[in-house]
Amino acid sequence: MVQIPNQPAHEPSAPRSAPTSADVARLAGVSRATVSYVLNNADAVRISEPTRRRVREAARQLGYVPHAAARSLRAGHSRMVLMPAPSFPAGPLYSRFVAELQWALGRLEYTVVQYGTAGGHGDEAARAWAELRPVAVLAPASDLGPRGVEILKRSGARAVLTLGPEPVDGAHALLTDQEGVGRGATRHLYDRGRRTIGVVVPAERGLDVFSAPRLAGARQAVAGTDATVTELPLAYAEGDAARLAARWRPLGLDAVFAYNDEYAMLLMRALQDEGLEVPGDTAVIGADDLMLGRLLRPRLSTVHLELPAGRDLAALVDRAVHDPGAAPERHKVLGATVVHRESS
Repeated sequence: MVQIPNQPAHEPSAPRSAPTSADVARLAGVSRATVSYVLNNADAVRISEPTRRRVREAARQLGYVPHAAARSLRAGHSRMVLMPAPSFPAGPLYSRFVAELQWALGRLEYTVVQYGTAGGHGDEAARAWAELRPVAVLAPASDLGPRGVEILKRSGARAVLTLGPEPVDGAHALLTDQEGVGRGATRHLYDRGRRTIGVVVPAERGLDVFSAPRLAGARQAVAGTDATVTELPLAYAEGDAARLAARWRPLGLDAVFAYNDEYAMLLMRALQDEGLEVPGDTAVIGADDLMLGRLLRPRLSTVHLELPAGRDLAALVDRAVHDPGAAPERHKVLGATVVHRESS
């Protein structure tokens, strides 16, 4: 019988300790204070560019990352900006806006965290956000009331900003004119000679905060004229678009404002499949000015939306964080400009 000798057990290697600012200071040949000034982008102390490069290179070699909690303790507040994840289907325009804002806030040493939508709303949601102790919160006005603003501020949030058609007491407000989008699109159709105008209202949950004021704006645009506006509920699905297109002739509509470019493209394809000519039988206009709309045939008319620049909004957040006692600012955003193309 062959006896197999016992193999020596391999001891698990001890986890390597995380590098510290002292390690970075030794490798770079500077003080720990200098490391802190450089890696926290402090402007109060003048440090030469060669020294800054040496410190950053030492941190890179060691894999050193500043401790966020410790930095928050020194500053007296966190650097987290919380944005609730949208409760509505987010399109390319909103996604680009969020990406630009995240980049701009990152340049100011803030970290953007998107909070999931599962759970409560209103004050309950504000309490859930407050548990994370953000230094700032940017939320839709429809998700936050004055009591929620107070909850966040008492938990340490130095800046609360809302995005919506109306301001919320105690918060900085980015005011959006969704009615102006509907007015502009519908007035364009009216000026092109269209008199029986449909307005798509998405069936998807969460979009009513945008679609309801756009429908109201459309009705305002033709109030007192010989034109009519017909509300058209539509789910974002080919089958639903086909069913709407199948009853288009009995509806007698000669134009449609299709809420945005995505719904416009969906409906335009269904209308064409039904044998209707665009714009001959029905003019079509969307909103958002997506690139894909320019590639269609006919090219899609649209409403170009001008959202606030990420750097400007980041500057507002930073200003509010540094002066939490300042009076809330009000800024009108979402400029709307009609872009006429072949579909209308």
